[in-house]
Amino acid sequence: EQYRESAGFLRERLGDFAPKIAMVLGSGLGDYADRMEQAQVISYEEIPGFPISTVKEHKAKLILGTLFDVPVAIMQGRYHYYEGYTQQQITLPIRVLRELGAEILCLTNASGGINLSFEPGDLMMIDDHINFSGVSPLIGENVEEQGLRFPDMSMAYDKTLKQCLLRAAEKSGVDLKR
Repeated sequence: EQYRESAGFLRERLGDFAPKIAMVLGSGLGDYADRMEQAQVISYEEIPGFPISTVKEHKAKLILGTLFDVPVAIMQGRYHYYEGYTQQQITLPIRVLRELGAEILCLTNASGGINLSFEPGDLMMIDDHINFSGVSPLIGENVEEQGLRFPDMSMAYDKTLKQCLLRAAEKSGVDLKR
């Protein structure tokens, strides 16, 4: 019920605005939201049920507007399991953005790695991942309108979107790691 309450609050503030794309900007990319046009900025503190990030670098703001004429919702910062939040609290904003109409989710983050050819600041596209945490955001009551109970994780990262990202990186001269 919490995601519905949060989405209801946002609908009242946004009117008929419905994001097609949701983005979560991690450390180092938060300023990308400055590119938004017709931006409406809402602090996480204002949104019922949204946790408060304790990471200083995260601005804790939801920015809604357009990028290249596409309606987009950008989260400047997010919450982490290591901050003491449950998986359900961490995924609440994603469920809210889906409820508002977002069909595509783009996640970004800063990360370490063990590949010696990678350097700090490299951009990377994730092809797959393994959840070693032992916890899952799927635990609890299933919400049918939010999607499948057990989605096919062999295709967690959309093949078409990955190809678009690779082409854009190549066209822009970006050495995108994988």
